[in-house]
Amino acid sequence: MLSSVTTTALTSALDALAQRQRAIAQNIANVNTPGYQAQRVTFEDALTASVEAGDGRAAASTARSLEPTRLDGNNVNLDTETLSNIDTVLRYQFASTAVGFEFSTVRSALRTN
Repeated sequence: MLSSVTTTALTSALDALAQRQRAIAQNIANVNTPGYQAQRVTFEDALTASVEAGDGRAAASTARSLEPTRLDGNNVNLDTETLSNIDTVLRYQFASTAVGFEFSTVRSALRTN
């Protein structure tokens, strides 16, 4: 149970969402830095493929945002970062709740002999 595809996928998702959260924080911190290019973290397609293959392990990838740049070369959009942050927090909460449920199920099963 502890190494199920579901648990492995949830753990991968939590790691990737934490990485995304760090990238968002870095983007916001550099909103006024000339030439800074926003970072985008993706993992959903890799995670889907991994789960379909019966594994659940997927690594996130970080790439530069292709959004238009301002005259100073910076392309951080505070509205985009704010929405992405809210989405990421909600996804993280959902995944951590699901992991908690997985462990509660195991704990309950171990208590009943």
